[in-house]
Amino acid sequence: MSSLKKAAIWTTGLALLLKLSGFLRESVVAREFGASDATDGYFLAFSFITLVVAMIATGFNNVFLPMYIKRRQSGEDPTDGNANALLNWTMLLFIAISVIGWAFAEKFVPFIYRNMSPGAEQVAVEMTEVFFIFMVFIALAGLLESYLQSRRIFVPTLVSKLSATLMAALFALLFSDVWGIYAVAYGFIFGTIVGALIQVVYLVRSDYKWTPALKMEADFRKAFLILIVPSLLNSVVGQVNLFVNKSFASGVGFEGAVTYLNNSQLIVSIPNAIYAATLAAIIFTLMSEQTENVAKFRDTVFRGMELSFITLVPITAGLLVVGDAVIAFIYERGKFTAVDSANTHIALLFYLPIIIFQGMQLILSKSMYARGKTAIVFRISVTTIAINFLLNWLLVERYGYVALAFAASIVSIYYFTVSLIVVYKDLGWGELRRFGDSAVRTILPAAVMALTVWGAKRLLGTEQWYSLLQLAVLIPIGVIVYAVALRIIHPAGFGRVLGLVKRGKK
Repeated sequence: MSSLKKAAIWTTGLALLLKLSGFLRESVVAREFGASDATDGYFLAFSFITLVVAMIATGFNNVFLPMYIKRRQSGEDPTDGNANALLNWTMLLFIAISVIGWAFAEKFVPFIYRNMSPGAEQVAVEMTEVFFIFMVFIALAGLLESYLQSRRIFVPTLVSKLSATLMAALFALLFSDVWGIYAVAYGFIFGTIVGALIQVVYLVRSDYKWTPALKMEADFRKAFLILIVPSLLNSVVGQVNLFVNKSFASGVGFEGAVTYLNNSQLIVSIPNAIYAATLAAIIFTLMSEQTENVAKFRDTVFRGMELSFITLVPITAGLLVVGDAVIAFIYERGKFTAVDSANTHIALLFYLPIIIFQGMQLILSKSMYARGKTAIVFRISVTTIAINFLLNWLLVERYGYVALAFAASIVSIYYFTVSLIVVYKDLGWGELRRFGDSAVRTILPAAVMALTVWGAKRLLGTEQWYSLLQLAVLIPIGVIVYAVALRIIHPAGFGRVLGLVKRGKK
C-alpha cells in the first residue's frame, strides 16, 4: 500500500506536468497558426489518435488488467505465455489497421467530417495518413501501459506520454516554417517512438519475459474475447460522440469552431486526465485485487469517489470565476487574438459540468470493470450516442458551436447518473448515502471559495491585469479559502485526504 501511495504522488506530479506540456503544445499551435482551417484540420485528424488511445487505454486495459492480475496471483500463468501471445496478436492487428487506414484516409475522413472547408479537409486527410503510417508505435505505447500497470509500474507510462507531447511542441517551434502545421504531427510521432522505447526498457527490467508466442490457452482466449468486445465498443462510444461533435462543428460555417471547442475541452480535461493516469489507475489496480473482499472493495470505491469530488468541485468552481484568465494565459498570443479567447471562453463555460461528472464517472466505470461488468457499462454508454446526436441535431443549427459543449455536458450528467444507480444498487444504498453526505459537505466550501475569489476579482479589478498576474493572485486566495472552509465544514473528508498525502510522503 505504501508503494502505491508513493506512486500516486509521483504519477500525480508527472500527470500534472503532462497536462502543462499539453498546454504548451496547444499554446505553440495557437501562436503559430491561430484559429484557422489548418488548426481545425489538425484537431480533426488527431481524433483518430485519441480513438486508438481510448480503445487501448480504456477498452483493452479494463479487461486485460483484472484477468492478468488474477491469473498471476493464482499462479495460473507464471511464464506470461498468454500475455505475450495477446501482445503479439494485438500488434499484428494494428499493423493491418495501419495499412488500411493509410490507404483509405482520403475516402473516410471527408465521409466522417462532412462539409469541411477545403483547407481543413486537405490538412485533415494528409495528417491522418501520417498518423496511420506510424499507428503501430502509438498502439504499442498504449499496450505497454497495461503491462507495466499490472506490475504497479506507473511512472514510465507518463514519461512516455510526456515525451510525445513535448516533442510535438518542440517540433512546432523549430520546424513550423518548414513543415507548417504538420510539424506538430511529426514531433508527436517522434516522441511516441521514444516513449515506447522507454516503456520497453522498464518492462524488460521487471520480471516480464517477452517471447514471440501466438498461442493462448483456450480458457484465457475465450474469457478475454467475451469481455473485450463490449469493453472496446464502450471505449469507442466516447469517440463516436467525439466524432459526431467534431463533424457538426466542422459544418457550422464558423472558422475556428473546432479549435475553440478543442482548446476549451483541453482545459476541462485536466482533472480527468490526471485521475485517469494516476489515481484512477491505482484505485483500479486495488479494486481488481479486492473483488473477493466486499468490505475493502466498498471502502476503496468510497475513498476514490470522495477524493475525486473533493478535488473536482473546487476546480470547476474556480474555472467558473477565472476561466477567462486561464484561456488568455495559455492561448492568447501571436495569431490567437482576444476575440479567439472570448469564443473559447464561451465554450469553456458550457463544458464545466464535465469536470465533475466525467471525473466521477471514471471511478464508477472502473468499479464495474474490476468486477467484470463490461457488458453493463456498454449498455449504459451506447445510449449516449443517441442522446448526443439528438441534442446536436436539435441545437447546433440554432445556437452554433457552443451547443456542442452544452450537449457534451448533458451527456456526461446522464452517463454519471445511470452508472451511479447501477453501482450503488450493487454496493448498497447505505454506501450512496455515505458518499452523498460527504458530497454535500464539500459543495458549501467550494461555493464559499468561488464567491470569495469572485469578490476579490471585482474588488481588485483584476480583469485589467495581465492574465498570469491575475492567476498568481486569485488562485492562492481560492486554495486557502477552500482548505480552511473544508477543514471547518467537512473535517472528516479533509482529514482523510490530508492523511493520504502525509502517509504517501513517508
